[in-house]
Amino acid sequence: MTIAPEPETAPTGLPDTGPRAETESVGTVILALLANLVIAVAKLFAGLLSGSAAMLSEAAHSFADTVTEVFLYIALRRGGKPADEEHPFGYGKESYVWAFIAALFTFVGGAGFSIYHGIATIISGEGAGEYLWSYIVLAVSFVAEGTSFMRARRQVHDQSRRWNITASRFLRLTPDTTVKAVFFEDAAALIGLVVAAAGLGLTQLTGQELWDGLASIVIGALLLVVAFVLARSNVTLLVGRAVPRRIHNQIAADLRSIPVVTGVPTLLTMQIGPGDILVAAKVDFDDEANGKQIESASDDAEKRLRERFPEIRYVFLDPTRGEPGRDHIDGGLDR
Repeated sequence: MTIAPEPETAPTGLPDTGPRAETESVGTVILALLANLVIAVAKLFAGLLSGSAAMLSEAAHSFADTVTEVFLYIALRRGGKPADEEHPFGYGKESYVWAFIAALFTFVGGAGFSIYHGIATIISGEGAGEYLWSYIVLAVSFVAEGTSFMRARRQVHDQSRRWNITASRFLRLTPDTTVKAVFFEDAAALIGLVVAAAGLGLTQLTGQELWDGLASIVIGALLLVVAFVLARSNVTLLVGRAVPRRIHNQIAADLRSIPVVTGVPTLLTMQIGPGDILVAAKVDFDDEANGKQIESASDDAEKRLRERFPEIRYVFLDPTRGEPGRDHIDGGLDR
């Protein structure tokens, strides 16, 4: 089966991971870090003053987010180091290591404390004190978290529109785990603030600390979900995730369209960093083609692929005897 090549201007569906996207990601992470740090201190003050489990859980949530933003910033910087003799394919995957550590910290530092403190509050029945400061801090925190979330949301929507894919698909496919982390963490923070306010309100109305403790547990469960999603995403990238199926098929089409190529029996791809893709393929060349024609075709293939997908950094082609017309299609990430 032969795939007809698409026009060069056709949207690729591959999330942008170039210099512009990296700059946007750094700005998004820094804004989130500053917002979470200020909010964490304010929540801790209100939590200690009121004794609210939900407020203390929110403080732990924000402190955990602050530390994770530091890890994400390190991920961006470390992952962007150029290749050297010791790491010939670059340091891109190191960014996934730090992003994975950030997800684990969210799990341990935020979710663990929130669930534990919520259960302890329900068992002890210790009451919350001053509610006013808690409500004020929650309102201010919602504005600050909302500002950070809107920046992350704007980056997600800008890049998804640029590549003609939905925002949800962008979040599933993007190898830039930093913007994904900020987006999900800020969304969880906004939901957590609403839950904390509801817990405080119900506790104040009913006089039962059960609601404050339950709010803390819900916040912890929310963090568990976010940590799991982010950790799973980073693990797949660390292991070596292929490009999306649409991109896989387009690469096969570009290789197959070269005149002396009669088939692409094997095509393997791997995301080796937020902005780096490796392509390795077994290519069946025409039996009548000589060495010079094969060399020229290989150079042409690499040029075509890099022009269409600037993220492709390495292209390895292995001349292999195969069955003409037999191409490796419908491979890659099917999401």
